[in-house]
Amino acid sequence: METFLPIVIVFIFVLAILGIVAGVSNDATNFMSAAVGTKSATYRTVTIIAALGVIFGSFMSNGMMEIARNGVLSPQYFYANEIVYIYLAVMIANLILLDVFNTLGLPTSTSVSLVFELLGATVAIAMIKMNNGDINVGLSELINTDKALTMIVGIFVSVAIAFIFGIIIQYITRLIFSFNYEKNLKWKIGIFSGLATTALVYFMLIKGMKGAAFITEEMHAWIDENTLLLLAICFVFFSVLMQILFFLKVNVLKLVVLIGTFALAMAFAGNDLVNFIGVPLAGLDTYLDVKSSGVPMDALTMDSLNTMSATNTIYLVIAGIIMAITLLTSKKAKIVLQTSLDLSKQNGGNESFGSSAIARGLVRFTNSMVTTIDNILPAKVKAWIERRFDNREMIIEDNAAFDLIRGLVSIVLASMLIALGTSLKLPLSTTYVTFMVTMGASLADRAWSRESAVYRVTGMFSVIGGWFITAIVAFIICFVIALLFYYGGVVAMLAMIALAVFIIIKNRAKTTKNEDNDELFERALSVNEQEVIYQSLVQHNKESINSLIDIAKDIYVNVVTAFVKEDIKTLRKVSNDCRDAKQKMKLLKRKEIMIMRRLDDKMMDKNTWFHLSYNCIEQILYSLRRVCDPCKEYVDNSFTPLDKKYLPEVETLKEKVLWSIEATDITVSSSDYKDVDAVMERIKEKEEELIEMTHEQMNRIQHDKENIDLALLYLNIIQESSEIVTEMRHLLRSEAKFNE
Repeated sequence: METFLPIVIVFIFVLAILGIVAGVSNDATNFMSAAVGTKSATYRTVTIIAALGVIFGSFMSNGMMEIARNGVLSPQYFYANEIVYIYLAVMIANLILLDVFNTLGLPTSTSVSLVFELLGATVAIAMIKMNNGDINVGLSELINTDKALTMIVGIFVSVAIAFIFGIIIQYITRLIFSFNYEKNLKWKIGIFSGLATTALVYFMLIKGMKGAAFITEEMHAWIDENTLLLLAICFVFFSVLMQILFFLKVNVLKLVVLIGTFALAMAFAGNDLVNFIGVPLAGLDTYLDVKSSGVPMDALTMDSLNTMSATNTIYLVIAGIIMAITLLTSKKAKIVLQTSLDLSKQNGGNESFGSSAIARGLVRFTNSMVTTIDNILPAKVKAWIERRFDNREMIIEDNAAFDLIRGLVSIVLASMLIALGTSLKLPLSTTYVTFMVTMGASLADRAWSRESAVYRVTGMFSVIGGWFITAIVAFIICFVIALLFYYGGVVAMLAMIALAVFIIIKNRAKTTKNEDNDELFERALSVNEQEVIYQSLVQHNKESINSLIDIAKDIYVNVVTAFVKEDIKTLRKVSNDCRDAKQKMKLLKRKEIMIMRRLDDKMMDKNTWFHLSYNCIEQILYSLRRVCDPCKEYVDNSFTPLDKKYLPEVETLKEKVLWSIEATDITVSSSDYKDVDAVMERIKEKEEELIEMTHEQMNRIQHDKENIDLALLYLNIIQESSEIVTEMRHLLRSEAKFNE
């Protein structure tokens, strides 16, 4: 093991770099969502400000690594080789988890994942030691269970508090300023912006700079003693400054939002950097102890990890620079950021999530409660509230998710709650607080309309559920990986590293495949030239239809093949694929309708053919569902399988359908419609051949003494196959007309 230890440590540092990239891509939503959502500056400018905040925060990081060194495990009871197993398992699991969440576009907490990964790996090794009789103490002495319990309580506390405060503060703020806030700013802007900026300064002092190397104990004591005086001075100074800037025609609200972005980014780097480099540096200390002691790894206990270890500043700076570069270049950061913005945007349109039974029930209950309250309030009060929440005069940037008032409330309130939690030593997660404040503020702002509420609630529950799943999955993955390392040694280590790299490459390929389509959508919404918008729509439509045709092809092949082979597992999967395909179709259609709304009548006179194309896709997916569900039920009940004499006929059936699908796919993807009539004629021939097969099967049912249930199911497969071919012909015609 000692021979391979330097290589393992190098791998840990490589994984740490990849982990920083994945972690920053996920956490970017914490400090960039307000600025990007309000269009306070270009995305590039916002990322530069955030990157500067990250670099500045890395200089101020305290570099203390108690969580990695002794916050979860008791290192004096573990040997050096066991510590290496734990740390390598943590790095691999952390990288896989963060990359998966980024690919799904869901924000998660790096702090939670780190603690529960350490806990899972430590429990695995501890149980082995106890089972082998290597130690005489109990599990509670080998691990720090209080840390895990504190984190779990922190999740519930931060989620509830942030959401409730987001609703209350945003509601009060909107009542004060209304959506047409500019007419109320003349003499309020100074006090409002001064108060917000002072809150951000307090946040930076309490949360961002608390561990800076240049802040001595005396300075800490002085700041604590004079906090109120400092805040009063800041409030007066910034109130006057912001009022002057307002009179000089500076958009003060945008300025405060950008200051908040810098503050949150700085605090993130200053305090969460240990989540990414704490374990690798603790691993490096382990390697140095092994090298200097001369004692075999399986005999050297790691008491040294109980001592404080200040991180070399160069490591912090390098990590900060990697974070900054990631912010400026990461496309996955945009994906995670878009999830938060989609769930909080003021106007309807593209919804990233579907609906769920829980969301529908909760929305119905809320609507009923609101109606009850509405009936109690006096008419004049209701009229006044409605005037304050009249969004017809809303002041909002083009294509912004929400206005500056909500953006400022979200970023300042999140900062204040995080600072308060830090001062009270409560484990509030930056991710949880920021996201839930944003959700609460959007709910208070009536951004969740009756048309979008079920989608937004489903999305919020999906994200929150992901947080809890993070803790459970992190524990289990690290537990299993640590066991593999203990019993498999170096071979298991190398195999798991290779597996982690493979998963990341695979997810990256999946993300890249969808990036072009997303960029077309973003470009269409960010430009004003009608020709560019139109070409983006045509290209987006082509790629969308092609992807849906490919999905339909895979579903058809899988369901027919699985039915013949009585493969219930595949049929169940295909049933889920049908639902996913329908959701994807709705999402793509919404996106293209949003693009179409930006076209004038001269540029967009073919919307009939656009809708007919998607109607065809919807009918194809419906036919696939009508094939899949009866087949799944039939096979699940273990009924009589299809007679082998029909297998050649089934293959012929598949060939006719697949030829029609592929012919449509090739024509649409090439955008070459000069021979479309000939292709449609060939598809028509396939359609007639399938109709003939339908009549033959009907005759069999009428005259042959065969299994009636099986015969009717096979007839259904042929009929729905014929319907799919028919719709492929109609789809080809619609796309040809749309692209003329």
